[in-house]
Amino acid sequence: MAQVVLDEERATELAEIFRLLGDANRLRIAVVCLDEPLCVSDIAQQVGLSASLVSHHLRLLRAARFVRAHKEGKQVFYVSADEQARCVIKDMVSHVSAHRDATDDDD
Repeated sequence: MAQVVLDEERATELAEIFRLLGDANRLRIAVVCLDEPLCVSDIAQQVGLSASLVSHHLRLLRAARFVRAHKEGKQVFYVSADEQARCVIKDMVSHVSAHRDATDDDD
């Protein structure tokens, strides 16, 4: 496997994305948006946050190009920006779950 090298600009951009996803609420919102477009009220209901707080987090995730939005009438629907973004989140959720399962087996 080839060695991965990041220039300073890309490292800064990647660090910013990880910083954004380092907030538990934003991460939960990103996970909810993985598979299907959802409106703010549906996302808010699924993660148990106010619609205004969800909108704030979505604005940040959209600015980082982690989610994309499309408008239908008066509603805006949000979904994961691309397959790579979905894979990153799904892989990390799987990683944490596998680690937790392994730890539970040790008990």
